[in-house]
Amino acid sequence: MNMNMFEQFASPEILYVPTSLLSMLMPILFIRPNNMLLGNRTSAIMSWFFKTILTNMMNQLSPTGQKWSRFLTGLLVFILLSNLLGLLPYTFTPTSQLSMNMALAIPMWLATIITGLTTKTSSTLAHMLPEGSPTPLIPFMILIETISLFMRPIALGVRLTANITAGHLLMTMISSAVLNFFNSYNTLSALMLILLFLLTLLEMAVACIQAYVFVLLITLYLQENT
Repeated sequence: MNMNMFEQFASPEILYVPTSLLSMLMPILFIRPNNMLLGNRTSAIMSWFFKTILTNMMNQLSPTGQKWSRFLTGLLVFILLSNLLGLLPYTFTPTSQLSMNMALAIPMWLATIITGLTTKTSSTLAHMLPEGSPTPLIPFMILIETISLFMRPIALGVRLTANITAGHLLMTMISSAVLNFFNSYNTLSALMLILLFLLTLLEMAVACIQAYVFVLLITLYLQENT
C-alpha cells in the first residue's frame, strides 16, 4: 500500500531522469502511417472512428472551422491514448497533470479567440454582451461575460485533470483494500476485486468520454468564432 496515494501521479524516473516526456510521446508510437494499415481490420476500424468523429463534430463548423478537423482529430487521439495508457500498471498518466492539460487548453482556447477576432471581429465582440440586456446592466454583463470567457481554458484543464485523478485514486484505494483483506477476509476481498474490475471498465469509458468532451468543447468555442 502506498504511503501517499498521490505518489501514483509522480513521473517515474530512470537514473533520476523523469520519463514524463517519454510517456507523453508514447501515443505517437501507436499511430502508424496509413500505408501500413491498408486492407486490414485495423484500418477499417480507424476509418470508421475518424469518420464518426468528423461527422458528429465537424459538420457543425463553418468551412473556416473545418480546416481544424485534422488537428482536432489528432488531439482527440492523443488525449484518448494518453488516458487509456495511464490505466496500465506502472505507467504514468500525462493527463492527470494539470500543467499538461493547461498546456493543451490555453493555446487551443487562445487560437479560437484569435481566429474569431481576425475573421469576424464584430460577431466575436458581440458575444460579450447578450442581446436584450438592460442598459444599466451592460457594464456588469460585459464583466461577467469576460470572466466567463477567461474561465473556459481553466474549466477545460481542470475538468480533465479532476476526472482522471479521481478515478485513479479510487482504483488505488480499492486495490489497496483488496490486498489488505486478501488473507483475512476472502469473501470481502473477492467482492472488492469484482468492484475493481467494474471500476476499471468505467475508467476506460471515462477516458474515452473525457477525451471526446475536451475536443467537443474546443469545437464549440471554435464554432462561436468562425
